[in-house]
Amino acid sequence: RPQRLAQIAERYNLSVNDVLDNVAYARAHNTEHQNSLLTAAAGMMADSRFALVVVDSATSLYRSEFNGRGELATRQIQLGRFLRALGKLAEEFGVAVVVTNQVVAANLDGGAMFAGPSVKPIGGNIMAHATTTRLWLKKGRGENRVVKIVASPALPEREATFGIGPEGVTDAKD
Repeated sequence: RPQRLAQIAERYNLSVNDVLDNVAYARAHNTEHQNSLLTAAAGMMADSRFALVVVDSATSLYRSEFNGRGELATRQIQLGRFLRALGKLAEEFGVAVVVTNQVVAANLDGGAMFAGPSVKPIGGNIMAHATTTRLWLKKGRGENRVVKIVASPALPEREATFGIGPEGVTDAKD
């Protein structure tokens, strides 16, 4: 959101217009549109230098378009294609990619009521194998958040607490 970027730019005494001029934003309305936006992003990167691509909820459109177990295989295939294209974009243009994901309640059958985590990420192995470092974010006290490194080839599993305020990411507050 431009308002948030403006607040963060002001925190660092940056020109709001310059910051906003360095951001390209698009909202996908369906999976076909999401794939076409990825192609458009590649075209933009061929012309200009970008450092970061953020996909806010890679799985949400796939979940809404492919319903039930009958369409699960098709959904996973399509999601896998999108994630491979995203990885190719990262490799070809040297950009970092951040993908958010949804979670679902685990152990819905009630058989393992006290075993394992209470939620699990959507996308299964397709998402797990398409990512390098996986982080788990959760709400802490007040404006604080907790981030946990769940899987990484280079970083040990650990947690950190931080704050989120109008000025962006801050130190955690007691």
